[in-house]
Amino acid sequence: MVKKGVPEWLNSSLWYSTSSQEDDDRVSRYSTRPTTISSSSPEPSVEPPPVPQPPPSSTRVEPAKLAENKDSLINDSHSSDLSYNGIFEEAGPSAEDISRQSQLLAEISKKVINIRDLRRIASQGIPDGPGIRSIVWKLLLGYLPPDRAVWSSELAKRRSQYKQFKEELLMNPSEITWRLDKSRSCDKDDSKSESRCLLSRSEITHGEHPLSLGKSSIWNQFFQDSEIIEQIDRDVKRTHPDMHFFSGDSQFAKSNQEALKNILIVFAKLNPGIRYVQGMNEILAPLFYVFRNDPEEEYAASAEADTFFCFVELLSGFRDNFCQQLDNSVVGIRSTITKFSQLLKEHDEELWRHLEVTTKVNPQFYAFRWITLLLTQEFNFADSLHIWDTLLSDPEGPQETLLRICCAMLILVRRRLLAGDFTSNLKLLQHYPPTNISHLLYVANKLRVQSLG
Repeated sequence: MVKKGVPEWLNSSLWYSTSSQEDDDRVSRYSTRPTTISSSSPEPSVEPPPVPQPPPSSTRVEPAKLAENKDSLINDSHSSDLSYNGIFEEAGPSAEDISRQSQLLAEISKKVINIRDLRRIASQGIPDGPGIRSIVWKLLLGYLPPDRAVWSSELAKRRSQYKQFKEELLMNPSEITWRLDKSRSCDKDDSKSESRCLLSRSEITHGEHPLSLGKSSIWNQFFQDSEIIEQIDRDVKRTHPDMHFFSGDSQFAKSNQEALKNILIVFAKLNPGIRYVQGMNEILAPLFYVFRNDPEEEYAASAEADTFFCFVELLSGFRDNFCQQLDNSVVGIRSTITKFSQLLKEHDEELWRHLEVTTKVNPQFYAFRWITLLLTQEFNFADSLHIWDTLLSDPEGPQETLLRICCAMLILVRRRLLAGDFTSNLKLLQHYPPTNISHLLYVANKLRVQSLG
């Protein structure tokens, strides 16, 4: 029976089918924490967003043909972390994945990469081949230029810049004072060489005194930063506790935590208007994981620097959602949630009315986390990476695509929502059930096409 107020294409039982046992077995959920975001959106592009393909068939190629391919996915004990955590499927890639991997390899091997073609291919999902996602994400985020000839020089410049940031911003005030003392003493006459590294009491400036409360005091700033640094440290230690890559007592996990912490501290100090907001660590984690597991040793070793700049670029489209002062503005998180509500009303007014009018489920109760954390807490890690492939492929920026995906998430469970009350619906949306990510992205794209038509 055809449902009223629902587009014809949504009446197919495909969108209401229950998740398979395979999907249930793959789900690995992590602890969730709310957040906030902020900045101006990227300038609109005339280039249309790529179109995700319909859900792929379940055709698989013979295991013998995949042996070499599978071995290349695991370059060391750390890069196989997702597999050992039960997040990636053990089955080999589909024939479609292999074809897409070949297309991506061919594209990123060109002397000058066609970003539009790259977006089109990547929007359908990037297969888990060795280093492919790492390179593609850097290209999609504009960190790597299309011209391969300048990659080396650009990367060297950026990595050197990040190293300088760390030297300047992660330095203890005692070391800063010591360097200033040394600089001053070096100007003295050689006859006073014995006291070169000592600074007389009268020469200690107000800004360099540990008890100074002046705004320009490096010590006062240090103590103010300490509270944020402690918060970052707590959040980083809670990042994906079920993944050995991020958590545990191994030296590798600790070094990864230290890298995440460094990035967030440097970002906070360079962006005093935003500083650090709880949950930024969850957005940072996928980027660092992908870059740190690059099979190219040079790229893996520079993952911290590369992740920092890509993190900055990614947040440029969401910065306003993290700025509390802008929460009630036209660019703040509440305005974004209102756009999401209007999008649902446009595509499925019956569902919108039942949620917001009948059962009074305010979208802020669930969509706040969906939007601010870019869906990293709603799906298992591997599925989140697939969703990000599509988010980063939109030439107009990820926010509009994100809102369509959030809307599609509601549509995929509309039967359960329409039959539910406030309590059951809120529980369902705050603990979103396993779903076929290809189906989800396909529905989200149908919403885009429907809006254009």
